[in-house]
Amino acid sequence: MNLALFDLDHTLIPTDSDHEWGRFLVRLGVVDEETYRRKNDEFYGHYKAGTLDIQAFLRFALAPLAAHPRERLDDWRGQFMREVIDPVITPQARALVYKHLEAGDLCAIVTATNSFVTAPITAAFGIKHLIATEPATVDGKPDSAYTGDVAGIPSFREGKIARVEAWLKSQGTQWDAFETTTFYSDSANDLPLLEKVSQPVATNPDDRLRHHAAAAGWRIMDLF
Repeated sequence: MNLALFDLDHTLIPTDSDHEWGRFLVRLGVVDEETYRRKNDEFYGHYKAGTLDIQAFLRFALAPLAAHPRERLDDWRGQFMREVIDPVITPQARALVYKHLEAGDLCAIVTATNSFVTAPITAAFGIKHLIATEPATVDGKPDSAYTGDVAGIPSFREGKIARVEAWLKSQGTQWDAFETTTFYSDSANDLPLLEKVSQPVATNPDDRLRHHAAAAGWRIMDLF
């Protein structure tokens, strides 16, 4: 069996779901428009520049989840999928995922964006496994209210390796059990995991990753 891992934002979808979720909340009027838009754009700029303070960003990004009941959040997320995400999922991205699923590869999306936002996007691609930053809940119960904190290690930079390894262990396997391990990503923030796998694929890469991939002789793929 082979292992196929996919980053999500700007890799399988041509947008950043975390940033777009923030913009969506602004449009709904459930967060202060001026303050939230400014901070949302500021954190996104830091992410692209490779200077993101992940803990500061998560305190900001997860706060709205703690401020509203789960039923209302679920309704908003459904609307977000219909209006923002579904229209931008491309046939090329679906075909890439389908190729691995059809081959019987073990597939997972590995993203720094929280699982509340990304779970339905993962399902839309037909992928069963999601390794994402996990929002903490009251008493740790999956259906309880969100606290605004993070549960465990954020799925970011080196944290992606730790989270993937824990997931592989939960599946009763490990890295060396696979003939090939592939990771598709657009971001230089994902260099730790790209360097871990046997087949790194710079997918719609940002400038820093494109330069690194070209120098390293990695495959470069432009889906969008």
